[in-house]
Amino acid sequence: MSDTLIFWHRRDLRIADNIGLAAAREQSAKVIGVFCLDPNILERDDIAPARVTYMMGCLQELLQSYAEVGSELLILYQDPCQAIPALAEALKAKAVFWNLDVEPYSQERDRQVTETLKEKGIAFHNYWDQLLHSPGDIRTKSGAPYTVYTPFWKNWQDRPKAEPAAPLKHTEGLTHEEHAIVKDIGVVDLPTTRDLGYVWNKELLVAPGEKAARELLEQFCDRTINDYQEQRNFPGVDGTSKLSAALKFGAIGIRTVWQAATDAYSHSRSDESRKSIQTWQQELAWRSFYQHAMYFFPELAQEPYRDTFKDFPWDNDEMLFQAWCAGKTGYPIVDAAMRQLKETAWMHNRCRMIVASFLTKDLLINWQWGEKYFMQTLYDGDLSANSGGWQWSASCGMDPKPLRIFNPASQAQKFDPEGEYIRQWLPELSSLDTEYLVTGKIPRSDRDACGYPAPIVDHNKRQQEFKQRYQQQKGHEG
Repeated sequence: MSDTLIFWHRRDLRIADNIGLAAAREQSAKVIGVFCLDPNILERDDIAPARVTYMMGCLQELLQSYAEVGSELLILYQDPCQAIPALAEALKAKAVFWNLDVEPYSQERDRQVTETLKEKGIAFHNYWDQLLHSPGDIRTKSGAPYTVYTPFWKNWQDRPKAEPAAPLKHTEGLTHEEHAIVKDIGVVDLPTTRDLGYVWNKELLVAPGEKAARELLEQFCDRTINDYQEQRNFPGVDGTSKLSAALKFGAIGIRTVWQAATDAYSHSRSDESRKSIQTWQQELAWRSFYQHAMYFFPELAQEPYRDTFKDFPWDNDEMLFQAWCAGKTGYPIVDAAMRQLKETAWMHNRCRMIVASFLTKDLLINWQWGEKYFMQTLYDGDLSANSGGWQWSASCGMDPKPLRIFNPASQAQKFDPEGEYIRQWLPELSSLDTEYLVTGKIPRSDRDACGYPAPIVDHNKRQQEFKQRYQQQKGHEG
């Protein structure tokens, strides 16, 4: 009879190209999956209903995937620090396997689980799966972690990348007696999203699960990736991969993604196409950069990288913040993006930069307010990428040229020149001249007729105010 091994799924909701899961299968045919619905996460105030909906859809498919290969995925709704060791002990498991995570809470949770398993005499094995290179592998010549993206990218891209791990196959499940045991210690049927207290009644931008993620990747690499360099900045164009949620929850393996991009590059027939593919690879590296940063600087989960911005004199006007959240700032490109977020739980990356700059540089509101609102809303919300992006936009993060301010009008004119994106999400303005939409200079009579608000702040005045405060804070750095 095979030894019982437990594989603890977290941000790796798939059975293919899963390093820890493949390692477990190499040691035994009896690999039992487990996912712990963690109250410490689900009861926080920054969890988006759409994100939980996506996760639950991934789990539904993962249950089926385990059944198809002969094993099963067990669901627990308990604190994993107690639940995982208790399950391993009850099943007399020889070892527990899992993949590591960069987030501070995850690392502390894993430390506690590790200590308890040691006390019980149960072996454990963990691996870096969500990264192409572990944090310890990518360092400066002096051995320090990188704090600037470009040299990180140069080091990161030069390293050979691992092949996708073997998919889970030909496994054994629990016996009748073991099924009774796991029921007694709290294994439950997969609840609904509503059971967990979250409601998302709209359709997700993309279907959850491993199969849908693979299809998205194939479609993107067949067509869209070849024009990515040109199309990625236009929010009205379907020019991005839409794989962000799949990467956040691990519905697809990063090695699979990298291999697909590499294959597309090798089959490319033009310099423009190859440049587009490398640009997308650089975006994958940005994601890794922020994950490495979170691992080495866990304080980024709570505060800015640059110390002088911990006490930046923000205005933090609650009424202006609510207008921003509602997409009622009077700046069409900002409002279109915020309405897209509200309706779809997703926002185009160019627009994420625009609205983040607007919140911090025009409204003079703390970036942490916006970062939290995004996490409360985005279906692909990822702590490392979200915090990194917001700090980049707020000029308080890892950036050698941090002071940049996005002008909403020039951004709209450049990236939505025909006003198609604005018209899609602000239908009340759809009949107005394009010039009004992209400049934001809408005549009062037209605004009143459409029921659209006047600009809530003057961009030129507010950017000057931000620059003054920024220079004052920068003067404190010495």
